[in-house]
Amino acid sequence: MQNYLIKNVQVVNEGRIVTTDVLIKNGRIEKIGELITHADSNPTELNGEGKYLLPGAIDDQVHFREPGLTHKASIYTEAKAAIAGGVTSFMEMPNTIPHALTQELLEEKYSIASRTSLANYSFFMGTSNNNADEVLKTNDKKKDVCGIKIFMGSSTGNMLVDSPDTLDRVFRESEVLIATHCEDERIIKANLEKIKKQKVELTAADHPLIRNEDACYESSLLAIQIAKKYNTRLHILHISTEKELMLFTNMIPLNQKRITAEVCVHHLHFTSDDYPALGNKIKCNPAIKDPHNREGLWKALLDDRLDVIATDHAPHTLHEKEEPYERAHAGLPLVQHSMLLMLYYYKQGKISLEKIAEKMCHAVADCFQVKERGYIREGYFADLVLVDPGKPTTVSKDNILYKCGWSPLEGFEFPATITHTFVNGRLVYACPASSGGNGNWDESTTGMRLSFDR
Repeated sequence: MQNYLIKNVQVVNEGRIVTTDVLIKNGRIEKIGELITHADSNPTELNGEGKYLLPGAIDDQVHFREPGLTHKASIYTEAKAAIAGGVTSFMEMPNTIPHALTQELLEEKYSIASRTSLANYSFFMGTSNNNADEVLKTNDKKKDVCGIKIFMGSSTGNMLVDSPDTLDRVFRESEVLIATHCEDERIIKANLEKIKKQKVELTAADHPLIRNEDACYESSLLAIQIAKKYNTRLHILHISTEKELMLFTNMIPLNQKRITAEVCVHHLHFTSDDYPALGNKIKCNPAIKDPHNREGLWKALLDDRLDVIATDHAPHTLHEKEEPYERAHAGLPLVQHSMLLMLYYYKQGKISLEKIAEKMCHAVADCFQVKERGYIREGYFADLVLVDPGKPTTVSKDNILYKCGWSPLEGFEFPATITHTFVNGRLVYACPASSGGNGNWDESTTGMRLSFDR
């Protein structure tokens, strides 16, 4: 395979920004240092002057819709969008059709990805009220499955887990990380009935009142109580409320935490003030809520109570989003723009580049014990993203790669551009020199199944 030498680039890694050279050889980071010369590897040289080099982001929560929902998205289309956005590895959720509730169905998703995903990949094993025996086959011997997913709140089909016996057993016996969607279904239903008695027609603005702070807090509290009872490795997804933040700590290092938390880019960006303009386009579960929650999330992210940044990328067609509120599907397409959005907040002075690399790359690798990824280190896989901080990117239908063809960020201008994305040392994506366009692609090789060092 082709080798590369990135010269004079600002490497953002492990709390530092250092101007140096990076040699990529045989799919890995061969050497990091000043004035590298390596005639024997015959590398293609890239000028990194004025640019930043970050580790490829690892998104621990995406919905790529395959199998069964490919009118919305496919593993191929969404992985391609991810790479254009600097996300080189993803962990995908089990609520496809059929749901990934057996080991065989889970492996079928891996098979699809092995043939079609340009990014590296892993898939969560799904849980229902009656498949605990099957779920627990995902154990420490399975070094290539990211974890178990439990919907402790409403989901599609047979994936709401509200059986106390099932929850108790899976938390008690699981040898691997459990990731939870935490919303209390009883509170949600009660809120819905109450508001429906008060209003003739519901709108997207009612969503955070129905799926409110209490619904999130009570479910997260329950998950944490069970996890503490059994010392379970628990990771709570998409924290959306200020109230939940009291449940998490920054008093111990991440590698010692048994309970960790994720925040998603849309909860860091949008608030309930955006419903009048965007309506169902920002309807998602858990809901985007009042502004004070966003401010609380930012504070907790920066002080390390929240451990990782992800997207919960969840594409739907515009037709599905334009239905009346109660029928409109919940979820936002975000994976192509998550790193760019964080670079926008870097320019706004909200977060440092080092913190972006930590929360989107290093910490995800540490949380899930991803093997040899998430850092710019000699010997690690060369999953790398080159960023031009002086070249703006504007989101438009012309450059959106999601199969659904839309974004809640259309018209938004980011202050930076992702110019090159390497996956396992291969230059998979290179942004064209002119503005606009969908880039130049090497689709000759697919990504790799992630391995976990546990």
